[in-house]
Amino acid sequence: MLNFFKYKIPINYSSEFKEVSSHINVRQIRLLSTGLFILASSIRLLAHFYNAEIITIPNILEYNLSNFIQLIGSSCFIILSSLALKFKNLQSEYRNILTLSFTLFILTTSFFISYIYSMHNAKNTLTLFLIGIVLVSIFFSLEFKYVITLALYVIFLFTIGMMVPSLKPAQQLFNFSASVVLAFVLYICSSYSYFYKSQHFIQLRQLEEKNIEVQELNRQKSEILGFVAHDLRNPLNNIEALSRILIEEDEDDGEHTELELILSSARQAKHIINDLIEVIQVEKAAYQLQDVDLVNYINGICKSWQANAPENRKINFICAEGVIFSPLNPDRFSRVIDNLIGNGLKFSDNDTPIEIEIYKTEQHCLISVKDHGIGIPEHLKDLLFDQFSKAGRSGLNGERSLGLGLHISKDIVEQHGGTLTLETEENKGSTFIISMPLAC
Repeated sequence: MLNFFKYKIPINYSSEFKEVSSHINVRQIRLLSTGLFILASSIRLLAHFYNAEIITIPNILEYNLSNFIQLIGSSCFIILSSLALKFKNLQSEYRNILTLSFTLFILTTSFFISYIYSMHNAKNTLTLFLIGIVLVSIFFSLEFKYVITLALYVIFLFTIGMMVPSLKPAQQLFNFSASVVLAFVLYICSSYSYFYKSQHFIQLRQLEEKNIEVQELNRQKSEILGFVAHDLRNPLNNIEALSRILIEEDEDDGEHTELELILSSARQAKHIINDLIEVIQVEKAAYQLQDVDLVNYINGICKSWQANAPENRKINFICAEGVIFSPLNPDRFSRVIDNLIGNGLKFSDNDTPIEIEIYKTEQHCLISVKDHGIGIPEHLKDLLFDQFSKAGRSGLNGERSLGLGLHISKDIVEQHGGTLTLETEENKGSTFIISMPLAC
């Protein structure tokens, strides 16, 4: 708690904090001097409208003098602080001198008003002076040498104040003790304020440095993944092509279990690599959209899946509309439908159908892909669309997943201006609903 007594800002942040805090201090000068000018002007206007009542107040000449000092002083500091903020290349030492001058001005005016209130006896009313000390302590980040200067100035003000009235030695001792206490309060509050603000600044800078470091690591990771993915894709293309050629050449030899396994593995690896390349693209070009009849488009995808599905596996397409046009990129959007149908097949039994339905509302077209499979547990729903999602599970036939398919699908849909949502119940199936804008 009291570490600020011996606290020194780390040297690697010292010069930057001094520069930043000097700018902030000048902005605080402009703020406080503007507030003081408005307050003093308001008092001056009240004095004008209620002149008969105010002239009867004791020590009115001193009040008038303090009011004029506040008006003139605050005006000067408004101009000086505005100029200091305008000249960005101004050395921090000049800004610090301006800050010290303003804090001395605040302490002087607040002490003078308190002195008048106390009927020329500084021991009675110190409320406004305490307010001045608090303002100086809270609003400004002051280095040690400036804090000591202000603390000594507080004692100096009390010493000068005791010279005017004739006070007994006991009262003088009391006032001097009060000045030491107030100087100590100023020192404590200012030191703690400086400690807190510098710590906050250091934490923000360290956080920024960590963010930069994390961004650099992410960039390097993306580069590595990109190199690996692109370099692996070429040999896998060769493996796939050679496997397909061997199968076609040996059609008369019966089963080709090993060759078909090689071909399937190569295709699966290519699919994973394509997903990785999709994910690591930081800057994605905007899709070239065209108005597409979703009825024929989705129906064509469903027929293609049905043609390659087992005989007892049904992929049902349902649509009561004749045509529904929506702006989309056919090549990219087919990836979404393929992912959703593939997931439905992966997580449901072969004797249950996959149902793809299209219907429209006034402004949107809705595409639902429904299966009657194992569904998704409640605790995995929020993770489902995350990149490399922990919700990725093996299919009923052992199909593996990186947890990228739904993340990519959601991203593609959103780049089309649509949304992808989920309705699911464990052991009863899942329904993915795509909402797409209608063509104008």
